[in-house]
Amino acid sequence: MDKKIVIAIDGYSSTGKSTFAKLIAARLGYIYIDTGAMYRAVTLLAQRKGLIDSSNNIDVPALRSELFDGPGHDVNFRVREDNGSSETYLDGENVENQIRSMGVSSQVSPIAAVPCVREFVNIRLRRIGAGKGVVMDGRDIGTAVFPNAELKIFMTASPDVRARRRLMEMQAKGQEGTFEQVLANLRERDYVDSHRETDPLTKAEDAVVLDNSDLSLEQQLEWIDKILEKF
Repeated sequence: MDKKIVIAIDGYSSTGKSTFAKLIAARLGYIYIDTGAMYRAVTLLAQRKGLIDSSNNIDVPALRSELFDGPGHDVNFRVREDNGSSETYLDGENVENQIRSMGVSSQVSPIAAVPCVREFVNIRLRRIGAGKGVVMDGRDIGTAVFPNAELKIFMTASPDVRARRRLMEMQAKGQEGTFEQVLANLRERDYVDSHRETDPLTKAEDAVVLDNSDLSLEQQLEWIDKILEKF
């Protein structure tokens, strides 16, 4: 590809968006941004500050103040030199493992539905993507963050397949959870993400759909290679 573009990958949780996006970025020499990690980091911040309770009631004014008043908080990504992977930092602390826990997963959708949180994250994403040559995955990249992205992909898979994938990922990190818990969490997140008032999860009209329920990663890469030939 001669010109740099923005590749926006949206879709449901645990469809393998991050893995897919990382591989595309590596093939093209692009920057990969895990936008969901930003929302998870803000969720962790809200939990630490006591701004969200067990019933998912959020102290929105206090959260807005934490994000925008005074020095605010720094959420960013750093690339590890040993393996090239991107890790999430909150105010200088590596929180990559903490933000993948069930505790954060169970509250990230309510936090991500808060308008000031989406504003906070979107401002940072647009700054990163201004120079193009980026691959971003999330829920509203092609619809709200970069509606003019040159390539938009919407990923989906059956709930059972996604729950199995998520559980395997958690077990690999030594985190606890059952298939039933993970499946219930995914269904709840699907509903909240799709029905929130601000920037709901939806397929952009010009996005191409990738249902990878029965596709290997190799088959998914063959699929994207054919699409990239057009650029």
